[in-house]
Amino acid sequence: MSSAERNEITEIAVAVVEHDDHFLIGLRPEGVPLAGLWEFPGGKIELGESPQTAAARECLEETGIEISIDGQYPEVVHQYDHGKLRLHFFRCHPREVNESPQPRFKWVRRCELSTFQFPAANAGLIAYLIGRAD
Repeated sequence: MSSAERNEITEIAVAVVEHDDHFLIGLRPEGVPLAGLWEFPGGKIELGESPQTAAARECLEETGIEISIDGQYPEVVHQYDHGKLRLHFFRCHPREVNESPQPRFKWVRRCELSTFQFPAANAGLIAYLIGRAD
């Protein structure tokens, strides 16, 4: 990777979906960067798209669940081997509480989040979520 590629930032929108003290997470598939790690639904922000719109779109595409966005967590810029990412994390909830996610995703209790391995850029958010109880 050239130094110019290392400095280019890829914008990522992430839906941190919470319901009844559970969070929606999915296992990254084989053949993609960070395969085998757990993640919140999300992906690249498309040209002309707001981060909020991208988070809702990605969540629906990946999980089949429509969400409402309640707020935003701090952004994180992180350099991985595959590139530099700016992650826009959004606090969300499902519009329909009885919706089940696609098979790659599942609901886990807040107290269980620390038992899953997430990408390094998620460390601060995971620590915050584990320490926060509503």
